[in-house]
Amino acid sequence: MNDKVKQTLDAVLQRFQSGDIPQAVAYAMFPFQNVPSARWSFLNRTIMMVNGTFDARGFRQWQQANRFVKKGAKALYILIPLTKKVERDGEETAAVYGFGCQAVFRVEDTDGEPLEYQQLDIGSLPLIERAQQWGISVKAMPGDFNYAGYYMMNRKEICLATEEECVFFHELSHVAHEKMRGYLNSGQDPLQEIVAELASQCLCRLVGKTGDKFLGNTYRYIERYATELNMSPYKACMRVIGDTEKVLSLILGKEDAVEVPSEVPLAVAA
Repeated sequence: MNDKVKQTLDAVLQRFQSGDIPQAVAYAMFPFQNVPSARWSFLNRTIMMVNGTFDARGFRQWQQANRFVKKGAKALYILIPLTKKVERDGEETAAVYGFGCQAVFRVEDTDGEPLEYQQLDIGSLPLIERAQQWGISVKAMPGDFNYAGYYMMNRKEICLATEEECVFFHELSHVAHEKMRGYLNSGQDPLQEIVAELASQCLCRLVGKTGDKFLGNTYRYIERYATELNMSPYKACMRVIGDTEKVLSLILGKEDAVEVPSEVPLAVAA
């Protein structure tokens, strides 16, 4: 174990144990993006994500955004309600009588003026080269107040809606955890989330960022998952300390931290 990594990890745990957590304001989630798909049904958003994008729009909608569909791009199709005007109780109203299909195109299949979320400076994030070495693509996406980033295991993608290093480090830690174990449990597994958040806090400090800026948010995040385990944040961290050390060593270049997996199921870690 790298001495500097161990010292940093110990310092964070000591703050948790002592209760000396600053009244830090959590980092602001990336503002809600005004993209049409944010108002789509769950089914249509699923269709969009299955097709490998987080932003899809109709031909004219892309023109309104000063972007244009590339020649030869193939459309994907979402379901839209078909309505007609009917009179009810003396008033005219719209009634759904069926569903049709509408062609939309992925943002990846368009050119033109950059969208707001595409202007995030994620290319200069510390340790992004580690993700690239592991074959993980890192890209910007529209976000809302519910999330700021996640790792899609099946696509080998880290998707970010913020430039904050701590969010990237959290998702990068998920990648390292997957490499170490050979798999991740699907969804937001409490122990996996605690490993990722604890490792993220340590990485902030190790790369010279002000860890205290995010320490309050990290504590609250871990506290939420520790509650699911009926543990204090400190005890929950101690339970995953071994995996966290290995994750940090793997990210920082200690390749001997990798364990041979016995099985590799498909999973997505948020």
